[in-house]
Formats: sequence, structure tokens, C-alpha cells
Amino acid sequence: MVKVKLFGLFRLDTGIREIELQASTVRELYPLLLDEAKKVKPDTKVTSKDIDGCIVVINGVQSRKSSKLNDGDVVMLMSPVCGG
Repeated sequence: MVKVKLFGLFRLDTGIREIELQASTVRELYPLLLDEAKKVKPDTKVTSKDIDGCIVVINGVQSRKSSKLNDGDVVMLMSPVCGG
């Protein structure tokens, strides 16, 4: 199991701060996260495209979506922020 901490749009829309999931790569987390989001908030506006655009940090190190995960890893997904 890996611990996934969520920030930005995903957290604001669903209220999910963190969740534990079983996955071997970051990309495998995406459909699992969407399923959980729909359980918590059936009318969620978060899409797989939103998750795919997130910055990925594994155990404090910025990583790629293709990165492999190990049992006990902490994955942080942060949606990009823009402003004016």
C-alpha cells in the first residue's frame, strides 16, 4: 500500500486529504483515485486529465508519472497553480 496525499483542485473538490491505495506505478493510481472521488462526491468535477496534470512527489522527491511505487511510499499529487 502507498499513502497518497492530495493537494489543490482534487482536495478542494472532493475533500479527500489522503488515502491509502495499492498500485505499482503512479499512473495506476489515477483510476483508483477517480473511483474514490466518485464515491465521496458523485458529482465531482475532477477528471483523469486533471490528475494527469498534477505534479508528482514521491517520498519528498519530484518524480514522473511512470515512476514505480514500493510498499510504504508517500505520494503527493499537487495540481499546478497559475495566477495573474
